Amino acid sequence: METPGLVHGQAEPFSKALRSLINNRLYSDVRFVVGQERQEVFAHRCLLACRCNFFQRLLGPEPGPGVPSPVVLSTIPAEAFLAVLEFLYTNSVKLHRHSVLEVLTAAVEYGLEELRELCLGFVVKVLDVELVCEALQVAVTFGLGPLQERCIAFAEAHSQEALRTRGFLELSAPALLLLLRSDKLCVDEADLVLAARSWARVGAVEQIVEAWKCHALRRGDAARGASCRRRRGTLPREHHRFLDLPLK
Repeated sequence: METPGLVHGQAEPFSKALRSLINNRLYSDVRFVVGQERQEVFAHRCLLACRCNFFQRLLGPEPGPGVPSPVVLSTIPAEAFLAVLEFLYTNSVKLHRHSVLEVLTAAVEYGLEELRELCLGFVVKVLDVELVCEALQVAVTFGLGPLQERCIAFAEAHSQEALRTRGFLELSAPALLLLLRSDKLCVDEADLVLAARSWARVGAVEQIVEAWKCHALRRGDAARGASCRRRRGTLPREHHRFLDLPLK
């Protein structure tokens, strides 16, 4: 009996056809509301479910009766979500320096290992002074060891410039301490202390802003009020140290 052979048609028309379905209302059976801008994005349940376990669990086996409610994904920006869809539909993705870390974050959270590796490779290629601290924060948050090491090495070689970036001021305490523990930073100790104090002041201001937001939103909600009081609290001990404030 003759054994059937697997043959392939042309890949380009197939990829082009699938690409045309990205965020296309035609035949779509699932709708997302994405990011703080609440952008509406259309997709196709079966394709997402077969390509990604996260969406398989999120969307369930089949839509319910009637018009399905939109799936709200408020933490991922629309541009990054569309990049994720591009990868799921075509197994390729066009990455940009200004949004690659958001795509990387989504890839990690959605369990898309191949997309994660593509993003990591791209980040390494475009890593610069303005991006390094943001990339370090993502690496620390998700335990991406090789990227963390690459960012530390880059920051060591460009210490003066990296410490002046907004990304440095927005580092979490664990990421900051990881950077400050390096003995290869090309910066005077006095400049390092000044940079750390600037980081602490930014963190203190953000905590005050969050406290006021909580105060405005409480309005008798006991559970929310308790949460706000916990968040308002006192400044972290490391902030007191850098600001020369007494510890309580």
